Amino acid sequence: MKKVITFGEIMLRLATPGYLRFIQSNSLNATFGGGEANVAVSLANYGMPTEFVTRLPQNDIAGWCLSELRKYNVGTSRIIRGGDRVGIYFLETGAVARASKVVYDRANSSITGIRPGMVDWDEVFRDAQWFHWTGITPALSQGAADACLEAVRAANRLGITVSSDLNYRKNLWKYGKTASEVMPALVEGCDVILGNEEDAEKVFGIKPEGFDAAHTGGEINAAGFESVCLQLKERFPRAGKVVITLRGSINANHNTWGGVLHADRMYQSRSYDITHIVDRVGGGDSFMGGLIFGLLTYPSDPQRALDFAVATSCLKHTIYGDFNAVSVAEVEQLLGGDGSGRVSR
Repeated sequence: MKKVITFGEIMLRLATPGYLRFIQSNSLNATFGGGEANVAVSLANYGMPTEFVTRLPQNDIAGWCLSELRKYNVGTSRIIRGGDRVGIYFLETGAVARASKVVYDRANSSITGIRPGMVDWDEVFRDAQWFHWTGITPALSQGAADACLEAVRAANRLGITVSSDLNYRKNLWKYGKTASEVMPALVEGCDVILGNEEDAEKVFGIKPEGFDAAHTGGEINAAGFESVCLQLKERFPRAGKVVITLRGSINANHNTWGGVLHADRMYQSRSYDITHIVDRVGGGDSFMGGLIFGLLTYPSDPQRALDFAVATSCLKHTIYGDFNAVSVAEVEQLLGGDGSGRVSR
């Protein structure tokens, strides 16, 4: 089986225990996470060979990070070394009407110093079938944006499927360029585009009519997003598949979750009612990992691929940390209608 390659930043995650606020906590739980690494972990859990590409310093924190990735059978042989530090993000988990809060400490992390030519993409893509990146990477620095574009163009030249999660993060675009300036050239090389209503609007000015993400009450009209898919496909004709995640936020602990996929026609998933969220960070990444697995495993069945992606990301909301530590069997069990949570003996 050929590899799936992902490229981006992995960070040290420092989170307050339980639902404590930063000001209340005298300890922090340490794990690792980052969009593209999270996707690689999901795929490795499903038995797919993966390779995560990034730039990390030569220090013990980076070594700790590498050991965590290897624990999940994610390939690390193409990671380049250099720079001074691993980026950090701090997480305060919200509850009910209080939203979660993220504080970044990732300025001048090793990947911000990456430049075109540092990664031998032809070698990385040997025996690869898929390349995935997110909109977080080109937001980090001009060098990271240029290296990402170099990777996309190499993958296109080699006939490798390219996917992107648009992943708009307004607080990251600080080096003098906007997402609207940088992203189009990258997305032009994508075969599969994933986003949500904010990504499409903030980056490309595309939005569903009559939709207000802050006031959904948990109810989302999936049909209203067909126009978003069609507009993205019209703007980026290489993209044969456009996928939108549908999150209805009732409160911080209670969301509805589903998705739509536009390929030859519009496909819609069921909507899950997630009433006791353990950790929603990484939910979109787990969806993308499930989608890649589904599209590769069921290439002639977009509905099944979408359903797998939504189910696995539903399960991610029950798991602490960025990584989605679930198996194919567990996802299939939920798809089969067993969401009882009964003890497995």
